[in-house]
Amino acid sequence: MAALPLDADRSSQARLALACLDLTSLNAADTEADIASLCQRAQGRFGPVAAVCVWPRFAASARRQLPATIRVAAVANFPDGSADTPRAVFDTRQIVDSGAQEVDVVLPYAQLLAGDEVAVMRLLTAVRAACTGLVLKVILETSELKRQDRIRRASWLSLEAGADFLKTSTGKTAFGATPVGARTMLQCIAAHPRLGAKAGFKASGGIRTVADAAAYFALVREILGQEAMGPARLRFGASSLLDDIEAILGGGAANSPPGGSYPGNRS
Repeated sequence: MAALPLDADRSSQARLALACLDLTSLNAADTEADIASLCQRAQGRFGPVAAVCVWPRFAASARRQLPATIRVAAVANFPDGSADTPRAVFDTRQIVDSGAQEVDVVLPYAQLLAGDEVAVMRLLTAVRAACTGLVLKVILETSELKRQDRIRRASWLSLEAGADFLKTSTGKTAFGATPVGARTMLQCIAAHPRLGAKAGFKASGGIRTVADAAAYFALVREILGQEAMGPARLRFGASSLLDDIEAILGGGAANSPPGGSYPGNRS
């Protein structure tokens, strides 16, 4: 089969990025008006995003404003990833009660770094129990874990606790997603005896262009296979990524160079 023309390939990447996008607003000063604007953007002229991701206090409002085809995600234990299990469960129950479908919880990475895996599992299993039936994404905060052995261990504990997705970052630290960390996370998913064919991956932090996203398309396809190339198992947590998607699909000047490029360590 002949290769697609370059513009067609970029367009297909943009459409896939759109379908896998968790359009996100997690600013401390967010208002109801900001969330209304976010929900409107999520239903753009090129098609819907996969989900919107907001603070728990805005999840019910987002759910009311969106069609059933767009999911609502909200964050728990965010962004600090404390070991306060009651707080994380409180956030989670608020998300459940809002009618949202997805919970993005921050793993207590400081406890993991200190070797306290019991505290990590206590929080993750409690959150999992509090959101039965919802999609659970566990945020590892890979830039804080730094070493691949720690990212590997965080990935494995999260999957053992019942995570449906492994997510790289909160987007609130100095660095976000990196291909090196993503590869480790994806390898853990693929190797898991129960969840290897089910669990998904979410890149968040520093994903601003379709070229950035394309780096993760390549990794997911390589490690999890073509069947994982869709929103059921691949997501991007971002806001500015939608600008580049719309520029490409609208035939305007995109922010990214053709062909894709691996992003560096940036938020």
